[in-house]
Amino acid sequence: MTEPNPAAAASSPLAIIVLAAGKGTRMKSDLHKVLHPIAGRPMLLHLLASADALAPERCVVVAGHGREQLEQALGERAAIAVQDPQLGTAHAVQQAEAALSGFSGDVLILYGDVPFVSAETMRAMIDRLHGGDAPAVVVLGFEPADTLQYGRVIAEDGRIVKMVEHKDASEAERACRVCNSGLMAVRAADLFGLLARVGNDNAQGEYYLPDIVNIAIADGRACSVVVTADADEVAGINSRGELAEAEARWQQRRRARAMADGATLVAPETVWFAWDTAIGRDVTIEPNVWFGPGVTVADKVVIHGFSHLEGTTVGEGAQIGPFARLRPGANLARKVKVGNFVEVKNANLAEGAKANHLTYLGDADVGAGANIGAGTITCNYDGYFKYRTVIGERAFIGSNSALIAPVKIGADAIVAAGSAVSRDVAAGELRMVRAEQLIKPGWADRFHDAMKKKKAEKRG
Repeated sequence: MTEPNPAAAASSPLAIIVLAAGKGTRMKSDLHKVLHPIAGRPMLLHLLASADALAPERCVVVAGHGREQLEQALGERAAIAVQDPQLGTAHAVQQAEAALSGFSGDVLILYGDVPFVSAETMRAMIDRLHGGDAPAVVVLGFEPADTLQYGRVIAEDGRIVKMVEHKDASEAERACRVCNSGLMAVRAADLFGLLARVGNDNAQGEYYLPDIVNIAIADGRACSVVVTADADEVAGINSRGELAEAEARWQQRRRARAMADGATLVAPETVWFAWDTAIGRDVTIEPNVWFGPGVTVADKVVIHGFSHLEGTTVGEGAQIGPFARLRPGANLARKVKVGNFVEVKNANLAEGAKANHLTYLGDADVGAGANIGAGTITCNYDGYFKYRTVIGERAFIGSNSALIAPVKIGADAIVAAGSAVSRDVAAGELRMVRAEQLIKPGWADRFHDAMKKKKAEKRG
């Protein structure tokens, strides 16, 4: 087999075609199949992130059903080509021709529902395309534990002899363990000419992309296969069950990496990471913790069980939970404590600030060393607009207090328990907002006596 030529590949421009025109009927969903998330990120965006490592000059997503959803998700990131009607995979790739007008480099053909093809595998395909034998097409193969109904790649020393669908394969061909993933690398100069020659004389009456390999071979051109060692890398996702399996595989790998990088996961199988979760060293994560997108956790943090974090930054040595919820915009500095049943949203807690119990801090700035008592809430919304609460350094907010924003509590101020504060509190001031207590000596004794007598008479 001729060796790949990475240097030649690196000098050639690259385009990506992603096929995403399928209806995804097995998902039974109004959401486009390739937009279903894994680890909080649409599967299509997982794939494009890997492709970005190869710095493609152009990216085309072939859409059909749910085109509007894809346009909204992709924005300017990719051109959209439309396949309508849908007449097979070769026909789908043809729809990208206009978007690649004038492009003369390499083309990588990917599938939106095969999200975890690595950049290394993509690069290996492109490198092989630039081997000394100049293959017309490079196919990505894999060897699953069960070959099922996959098409086969019949090859000798990496050079393809024949591509055959399972239903058309002989028993000897079905014994071949190298299956066709569907992913290909082709030069733009070859691709659309080969596609134009694909016919639909088959049981489904469709134009199949693998036929370009057989056409090129018939022309006397070499075609090659690159085999990935990880069958999961090319696993397609077509149903909710397969989506759950992909999520489980991704989470298992991410948990292993977190522990290898120095975090302690007390019950790894119960911790769920997002695609971009960043965890420091000597972090301890107790059971049943969930990370949404946008979370960064510094070193030596303890996250107690049943906590939920999303869109938040947690500083070194902080303690979270149990049963805490950190919502987007929550930024916790060093040594902050956010305890059980505390919710923080769009709020900054400076070093050493504490909110240990049953508290809501929304749209707030809490100074260093401030202590927020149990049951405290920042009343940040009047039904139309959000307002901010500012709590100074070392301020003490007594339990069951309501801070009615916009309001400022000065440094070292004390808000007495049970207060509803709607005006600013000066530094060092005590603010107590309570109704005057009414005292009636002996009233309770007389009440008990009267009720007991009444109850006894009723029984009699």
